[in-house]
Amino acid sequence: MNSNAPTVGQRLARLREELQREHLAAFIFPTTDPHNSEYTADHWKGREFISGFNGSAGTAVVTLHAAALWTDSRYFLAAEEQLQGTGYQLMRLKMEGTPTIAQWLGRQLSADGGSTEVGIDGMTSPASYVEELQADLRREGGFTLRTNFDPLQRIWPDRPFIPMEPIVTQPLEYTGEDTTSKLARIRQALRSQHADGMLMAALDDIAWTLNLRGTDVHCCPVFVGYLLISTQAATLFVHEDKLTAEARASLAASGVATAPYTAVSDALSHYPDYNILIDPDEVNYTLAHSVKAPEILRLPSPVPQMKAVKSEAEQQGFRRAMERDGVALVRFLRWLKPAVAAGGQTEMSVDRQLTALRAEQPHYRGLSFDTISAYEAHGAIVHYEATPQSDAPLRPEGLLLLDSGAQYTDGTTDVTRTIALGPVTAEQRHVYTLVLKGHIQLQLLRFPDGACGTQLDAIARSPLWREGLNFLHGTGHGVGAYLNVHEGPHQIRMEHRPAPLHAGMTVTDEPGIYLPRRFGVRIENTLLVTPCLETEFGRFLQFETLTLCPIDTAPIDAALLTPEETDWLNRYHQTVYARLSPYLDADERQWLRTATAPLP
Repeated sequence: MNSNAPTVGQRLARLREELQREHLAAFIFPTTDPHNSEYTADHWKGREFISGFNGSAGTAVVTLHAAALWTDSRYFLAAEEQLQGTGYQLMRLKMEGTPTIAQWLGRQLSADGGSTEVGIDGMTSPASYVEELQADLRREGGFTLRTNFDPLQRIWPDRPFIPMEPIVTQPLEYTGEDTTSKLARIRQALRSQHADGMLMAALDDIAWTLNLRGTDVHCCPVFVGYLLISTQAATLFVHEDKLTAEARASLAASGVATAPYTAVSDALSHYPDYNILIDPDEVNYTLAHSVKAPEILRLPSPVPQMKAVKSEAEQQGFRRAMERDGVALVRFLRWLKPAVAAGGQTEMSVDRQLTALRAEQPHYRGLSFDTISAYEAHGAIVHYEATPQSDAPLRPEGLLLLDSGAQYTDGTTDVTRTIALGPVTAEQRHVYTLVLKGHIQLQLLRFPDGACGTQLDAIARSPLWREGLNFLHGTGHGVGAYLNVHEGPHQIRMEHRPAPLHAGMTVTDEPGIYLPRRFGVRIENTLLVTPCLETEFGRFLQFETLTLCPIDTAPIDAALLTPEETDWLNRYHQTVYARLSPYLDADERQWLRTATAPLP
């Protein structure tokens, strides 16, 4: 943000002028964009603009006299710091005593005694969210919700434009299935739900379906657009100048037409078939309510489940990408401790070093998310991001939590290692080993085909729960094939997620413990769900560990590990050495041999 940019207080003052002009009592700013993306292009970072909070999840709510921001446990510490002096009250989601947005507005607006109309941009909020909010507001105080006004158009003078980056093809050798086949499978899935067609709004679903990639969103190889599928046609709504010649040819060969990005609403009002599937959790409220089809089927999109099961080509791509990523990680880890001992290293400098080593690898396309490089107390901030103001110098002692990943043409990586930079405390050693136990226990698991992630979640938490410890984020998420690093619908987490796990899915394993103002520990590998065995009780699945990176054994209390856990760690390290050593020089191989030496 430049030095002449308005402060959060000045932005709130301008917003409140617009609210008064529009006779609105409050306005709600979610984190999402018109496609319900987790990570959004700068054009749609309205919540960050109006609040100053830059986490990837949260909702800001502003009335004429108050402001509040809701976010989850990953960002409690970061949000508390960033909101200081802004006039915002931090609302900690899922904590006892935290009101819902509707409850808070009910208290605030009843005290104000003015307008009873609240605003939200219907283009940047999924239909299900807006409709639930409408019901909550009516129940809390008879408030109405206006959805056709975007105050940011008036108060954000230097608002970034919608991205116009080129759209390129993703080769068949990496996807394993052409677009014609994918469209046929999607139409078959729609017919099974008695649907004639659907509007696809999720950017990674569109990129996967059309075997195209872009750079419109930071760290996510996607592009802004919509895909409308009917029984006889498919149309991509996109800024057509973005399409490369190869992308145009690929779309034409698959029978996919193109139209301007802004023409999607008109197309929905002239939809040719009898019914259409609209996923209310994916399609924004404005577009969902512009459809003129005789029948609208409000059902989950079939595409995320299809995309989650990786083709054989995608699975092989992941394995190759993990090898290249592992080489970069080994070179980084070999460099790290001597560099810290020599002095002058900080959280941000080691982040830059790791990024530079990854960039040397073939097929590197950028980071898959902004690296979390968090030393000691900063490690307790789950989604900490170092800034020039917070950039901590590293000392040859204590723990560095490093969560990072990269995009390669043939795969996406996501790995966390907590590294002892020197001596650690007994408490750090104990917590580190408990987290490692949970990490290993999940990877040892065998489970029935179709089990959901919630049924597996307790396995990773059990060693922590036994000692009264817990973490509030998920244990695992899907990972895209050169797509978004967070992918659903399956997850491993305490909250119920019914999406079943099947062979071919990727998922992370990342338990952690965070002790505020002391330290944090997280260990993460990316896994592939694979067939295990079939008995009279059905098919069983297991995990193949895709990530290839040594787990630091220095902070382990080996007495806490069971023989089975020790054996898993030793076998994993054998695999890491066998897979990576052919790509390393003699000195690097010797370092890796030591780093992967078996525990007794």
